[in-house]
Amino acid sequence: MKKVLLFLCTFCATSLMAQSSKKDQLVKITTPFGDMIVVLYDETPLHKANFLDLAESGRYDSTIFHRVIEDFMIQGGDIFRKPDEQQGQDDDRLPAEIIDGLFHHKGALAAARTNNPEKKSSSCQFYIVDGRVSSETSLMYDQGKLNRVFAELLQGGQIDSLRNILVEMQRDGRIAEMNEFIANSAPYLEEVSGQSLVSELSPEVVEAYSTVGGVPHLDGEYTVFGRVISGLDIIDQIAAVETAPGDMPVEDVFMTMEVFEMKKKKIEKEYGYAYE
Repeated sequence: MKKVLLFLCTFCATSLMAQSSKKDQLVKITTPFGDMIVVLYDETPLHKANFLDLAESGRYDSTIFHRVIEDFMIQGGDIFRKPDEQQGQDDDRLPAEIIDGLFHHKGALAAARTNNPEKKSSSCQFYIVDGRVSSETSLMYDQGKLNRVFAELLQGGQIDSLRNILVEMQRDGRIAEMNEFIANSAPYLEEVSGQSLVSELSPEVVEAYSTVGGVPHLDGEYTVFGRVISGLDIIDQIAAVETAPGDMPVEDVFMTMEVFEMKKKKIEKEYGYAYE
């Protein structure tokens, strides 16, 4: 609780500094596959301050990417797996900072969380989106509504024919295709449910998901607080490692972090990242 209160007390000061600063702090995540450079969003000051604190203090060093799913995401940063760390309490979770316009495109950095009604974030665990390219047709529909309606109709036994197709996909290990299949079934689901499932995604978001890819169905559910601006190929390499049951890599993928400061103009020039 004290940690959260500290962030809340410094919220205004952090926001004012971010608006006027000509520099920004970047984080270099070093892995056995190479380095990723991450920029953190000023729009999510609590998560930015928390991530910087953990990275600068070295608490993320020697943690691992403990959950890896190709075409989805790589998750890590569980400092409480380290023997010298004491497990945090529920009060250490961060308040959600879910912002319109910050979405789950490839390379997005977001906070992991357990199920809770406030969508509070883990105090340390994060994930980086690998994702896959979606068709523009599938993006016409709201994936969250689709999943909810699909589950309701399945439970009611109204779409058993679609259930059989999904079971076959799951049996064949075609997990990445399942959301796309549900999306392509949207017109039929609208007809059966009598509900509109049309998406309200902006043209910019549709373009991103249909070109670089991402995980649209996570939008609005988790706090996105940064993005990888260099090293997208490292995400692909980590996502492709051999995993054991539970999606944990067979060989540990360790990380260390380094925080460094750079002028925003240089960041834009060197990494192609545009500040608003």
